[in-house]
Amino acid sequence: MRTSERVYGLLREEILDGTLAPGASLAEIEQSERLGVSRTPLREALSRLQGDGLVAARGGRGLVVAGLSLEDVRELFELREALEVKAASLAAARRDPGVFEGLREEVRAAGERLGPATDLEDFYALTGRMDAAISEAAANPYLEAALRSVRAHVARLRRVSRDDASRLREATQEHLLILDAIVDGSPTMAAHATELHLHRSLASIVRSLGAHPVPEESRQ
Repeated sequence: MRTSERVYGLLREEILDGTLAPGASLAEIEQSERLGVSRTPLREALSRLQGDGLVAARGGRGLVVAGLSLEDVRELFELREALEVKAASLAAARRDPGVFEGLREEVRAAGERLGPATDLEDFYALTGRMDAAISEAAANPYLEAALRSVRAHVARLRRVSRDDASRLREATQEHLLILDAIVDGSPTMAAHATELHLHRSLASIVRSLGAHPVPEESRQ
């Protein structure tokens, strides 16, 4: 693996898991020393991350981890709705029912286990596999590439916003509605169920960010 590729992967993961918070400085000297690499591959990695929208320039002060304002969230969800609703509709038309029947049982079981001691990493890994299955079933490589970019930003929102147990239970039921529609081969119902899920997810995130705003210096 090229050094720049490795550095890109490391920094991307740190941004997505919250190790590098919104607004965190990405000064070249500091990061190259921390990661044990020269500045050339670091610059290549940072350029890619800037293209992904995960890193932004802050006037005269170099690069920082991109912020997440309420406006950013709403704009992200406008794009997310256009892509995910279409993907669910295509998946329902083109799916292998067995794949989604298995996922439906896993999601149902995960929902029944939700509680204070739930390992949310496992829960989000499961919903990630559901997203990947929908993208694969949609069988449109351009749509799949666009969704990968959007979902990276969605993963960040889980860290910046607050996990809400009641919302997770609601989301599980919404995921089951989507899976039911895909298993049944109903593009219209899959689209409607996805639209409902995204509408409720956005409302929850807006409430969370309103109660726990990202510090002003973290916004771009």
